Order: sequence, then C-alpha cells, then structure tokens
Amino acid sequence: MAAIPGDESDARMTAELGRRISALRKDKGLTLVALAARTDLSQPFLSQIERGRARPSMPSLHRLASALGTTTPALLSGGVRGNGSAAEVDSATVSLVRVDQGSMAAQSNGQVKSLVVGERSMYPLEFVTSVTEFEDYYEHPGAEFIYVISGHLEVDLADDGIHLIGAGDTLYFAGGVRHRWRIVGVWPARLLVTQLGTDDASQNIASEHM
Repeated sequence: MAAIPGDESDARMTAELGRRISALRKDKGLTLVALAARTDLSQPFLSQIERGRARPSMPSLHRLASALGTTTPALLSGGVRGNGSAAEVDSATVSLVRVDQGSMAAQSNGQVKSLVVGERSMYPLEFVTSVTEFEDYYEHPGAEFIYVISGHLEVDLADDGIHLIGAGDTLYFAGGVRHRWRIVGVWPARLLVTQLGTDDASQNIASEHM
C-alpha cells in the first residue's frame, strides 16, 4: 500500500525530535537510565522516543526539556542545520519551515507543531486541541499570545479571570500568569500560540505551554 504523505512528514518530524533529544542527552553526559530517573519516564519509552518510534506527549516533553536544561518550545524548534534539518532555511537570521517540516509532539487529545527551527526570540507554535476538561495550571516567565484560527476555547487565567475566545479572537497574558484551557463545543480548536524565546537580542527567558 502506498505511504500517505502526511504520515511520512509526521514520521520525519518525530524522528527529528528524537535525534534532538538524544543529542542533548549525550551532550549532558546522561545515560538513558539517568534521564529516565530525572523525568520519571521509563527507559524503554525514552529509547523509543530517541529512535523516532514514539512521540512524547506535551507533559513528557516538558519533563524532558527541564531535565535537559532547556524549554519545551526550544526543544521542539532546535533543529539540526544541514542534512536532516527540520527547516528549508535555518540560519542565524532566517527560519523557513515548510508544511511537511518542523517538529511535532502529542498533547492530550491533540498535537503541537513548532513553526520555527533554531534558537529564536519568539517561538510560534500551532496547536490542535480537543481537550474538554481543564487540566493542571501552567506557569512560565515569558509572555504568551494566542490567536484562534478555528473553534472555541475557554482560557482560565486563574486570578485574571476565565475568557471565552473564538475564531479571530486574540489573547495576550504576561509571564507569571497561571493558565490552562479547554475547548467549548464538539470541534477541536486550532490555535497559533506565540511564546517569548531567547536569542542574542533578548534576555534568557523562554516558556513551556502545557
């Protein structure tokens, strides 16, 4: 049976993320056993991730990023230049990511894709989410901006209120604001989420969205 192009690109993205995690682990001098202990993830599961045979969930990716001394958006976007890069153009000044490139991770009832490669001053992410119940709050030092492409989303900003947003609506909140979300209705929500990142022109601030 012929391979489905979407499946092929997903497989490439998963493999690229696995190679990145493996390279960072080795740079840190960590064994799979040590990384498993730091993340509370099983060694066989980590091995599957590094070989591109399993895609980590967003909570698992968050644990991996923390254990490897980086952030979730940076881990997703930190592609390898040259052969096997996750972008068509990945230079110090330009990142061009085609539709079948980039890195993806699973989340509860959905997925997230990085829309840039490399260390950048901002990290735009594309979320497709079907989460219907609020999960735990997340908090990070960098500001975040949400643009709803389709669907409806209820965003709980803790002390800053609960906000219902739909297609075309935007929501910005500063770093340090606790937040979580869930969809409203039966259809998934598709979102453009941009988080503050790091490069030579910015402070060492980045964020993980969970």
